[in-house]
Amino acid sequence: MTYRQLSAQALAEHDYKGFLTELEKSLTNGATNPNDVVRDTLFQIYYGSGRTNPEDLPLAARATYHTFDPRNITTEPEYYTDIDSKLYAQRKPMIWLWQMFDRSPLGQNALLGHDFRRMLAPLIFRSVGDNFKCWHSVEWSFGYNISIGNNVVVHRNVLLDDRGGIEIGDNVSISDYVNVYSHSHDIYDIHKVDTPTTRIGNGVRITYHATVLAGVQVGDRAMIGTSAVVTRDVQANHIVVGIPAKTVKLKDPP
Repeated sequence: MTYRQLSAQALAEHDYKGFLTELEKSLTNGATNPNDVVRDTLFQIYYGSGRTNPEDLPLAARATYHTFDPRNITTEPEYYTDIDSKLYAQRKPMIWLWQMFDRSPLGQNALLGHDFRRMLAPLIFRSVGDNFKCWHSVEWSFGYNISIGNNVVVHRNVLLDDRGGIEIGDNVSISDYVNVYSHSHDIYDIHKVDTPTTRIGNGVRITYHATVLAGVQVGDRAMIGTSAVVTRDVQANHIVVGIPAKTVKLKDPP
């Protein structure tokens, strides 16, 4: 089943396109610090006006204004000792913009949201293929360890924990509330962390609320059933369900 082709009114479509064009230019032309761009963009999204003097705002509003600036906030991955601080710092403004956009009224608008996230994705992830479609409230760890192929769809409230790396092939569908991990903790020493790469092959479907644990290799065209917990590699064309996930059926080879 393919998506329907939908659109807004002509003026709205014009303004959406103009907003994304100007934002991408401001983030990438090197003329302005991306942190400043993100701060001012978020202020406009949430307050509907341009730059302001924070000293003119009430104290709570000033605190909010400061929070729009990525330099004044911390994210959970920044506390991890295995972070590449330089790579993350390059992406942090775009990550914060993505997350705060999703929490705004604009982020609930799929017409704008898909294009907005598609514009930001190459500035955050290691690589992104054509026709990437991402719904709202998707989160990840570092971002720079994620590779995404062509025609990938990521639905709502997905977690992509890329501490060790996540490689996603072409034509993959990741359903709502899926968790894909690439790190695990030692059962005796919680501070000892293993970070193997997790790979999702071409044509894979990961369905609702499923979890793929660190280091798992999911073969091409495999399917992971609802709420399954995948603890070991999944062979190509296998359909797995349960906790732990086990094969229940084989797809016919293409």
